[in-house]
Amino acid sequence: MNDILKSISEIGIVPVIKLDDAKDAIPLARALCKGGLPCAEITFRTSAAAESIRLITEAVPDMLVGAGTVLNTAQVDEAVEAGAKFIVSPGLNPKVVKYCVDKNIPITPGCSNPSDIEQALEFGLEVVKFFPAEAAGGIKMIKAMAAPYTGIKFMPTGGINAQNLNDYLIFDKVIACGGSWMVSDSLIKEGRFDEITALTRQAMEQMLGFELAHVGINAADSQEASQIAEAFNGLLGLTLKDGTSSIFAGSAIEAMKSQGFGEKGHIGFKTNYLTRAVKYLERKGYRFIESSIKVGLDGKPSVIYLADEIGGFAIHLTQK
Repeated sequence: MNDILKSISEIGIVPVIKLDDAKDAIPLARALCKGGLPCAEITFRTSAAAESIRLITEAVPDMLVGAGTVLNTAQVDEAVEAGAKFIVSPGLNPKVVKYCVDKNIPITPGCSNPSDIEQALEFGLEVVKFFPAEAAGGIKMIKAMAAPYTGIKFMPTGGINAQNLNDYLIFDKVIACGGSWMVSDSLIKEGRFDEITALTRQAMEQMLGFELAHVGINAADSQEASQIAEAFNGLLGLTLKDGTSSIFAGSAIEAMKSQGFGEKGHIGFKTNYLTRAVKYLERKGYRFIESSIKVGLDGKPSVIYLADEIGGFAIHLTQK
């Protein structure tokens, strides 16, 4: 997968935006970034598309901007000249796809059936847009098509919202979802950019699904750890589970048998997508301890600690 698509995958959501007036481009881009989502697909459904892309790439250079609803090679040239880093089309036009492939321009064409996917594979594509997602059969259809085409991944768009977002993203063949629920026409035209930021933040929180996993308490040795665990057992009747480095009281309390991460201990938070959560927090300025990464049985990162403590407690993220 190329670097642009990898970045899209790490972000997880691609806002699909129709701008009627280029003056809204920069405040919209800043609203999305403030909400934690530095990505946008500006559709070529209006004459303001190219100018909007140009303005965003100049004023908000950290934002990953692409062009959507691209129907011909002239629009490809216009979009790329304006600064678009990727191209998205509603269907698979062989002429447009070949043009992009020959020029090493990342393109994600719309595909809704096996014949489309086979054409995409002929062009050497690894990711296709599944459109219109809900109308074309949703996640069930994606899973059915992914079975014989093991080398292809999907970016579904169309009918996706905060409620069904994770139904798609939880499937490992989906790299990201396109959606417009946080960037509706009315919000943009009325200049309600604070609401767009709030909806964007909600979308990111919905996707990442942070939940408290457990609290780890540092003890001097295994005897003190046992005393701590027994105390919580006596208080709440929690089942004890004795491990190599700690004793769990239920699933919420972990008594460490020696000094672990953190002055006082650690607090663990679960997330739906560990890699996306790390990238999201890094964009907010948080740092992580790379050497703390633990890998699960699937070979993917399962645990990582933040570099800084909060109130004497180390913080770690855990893959659900």
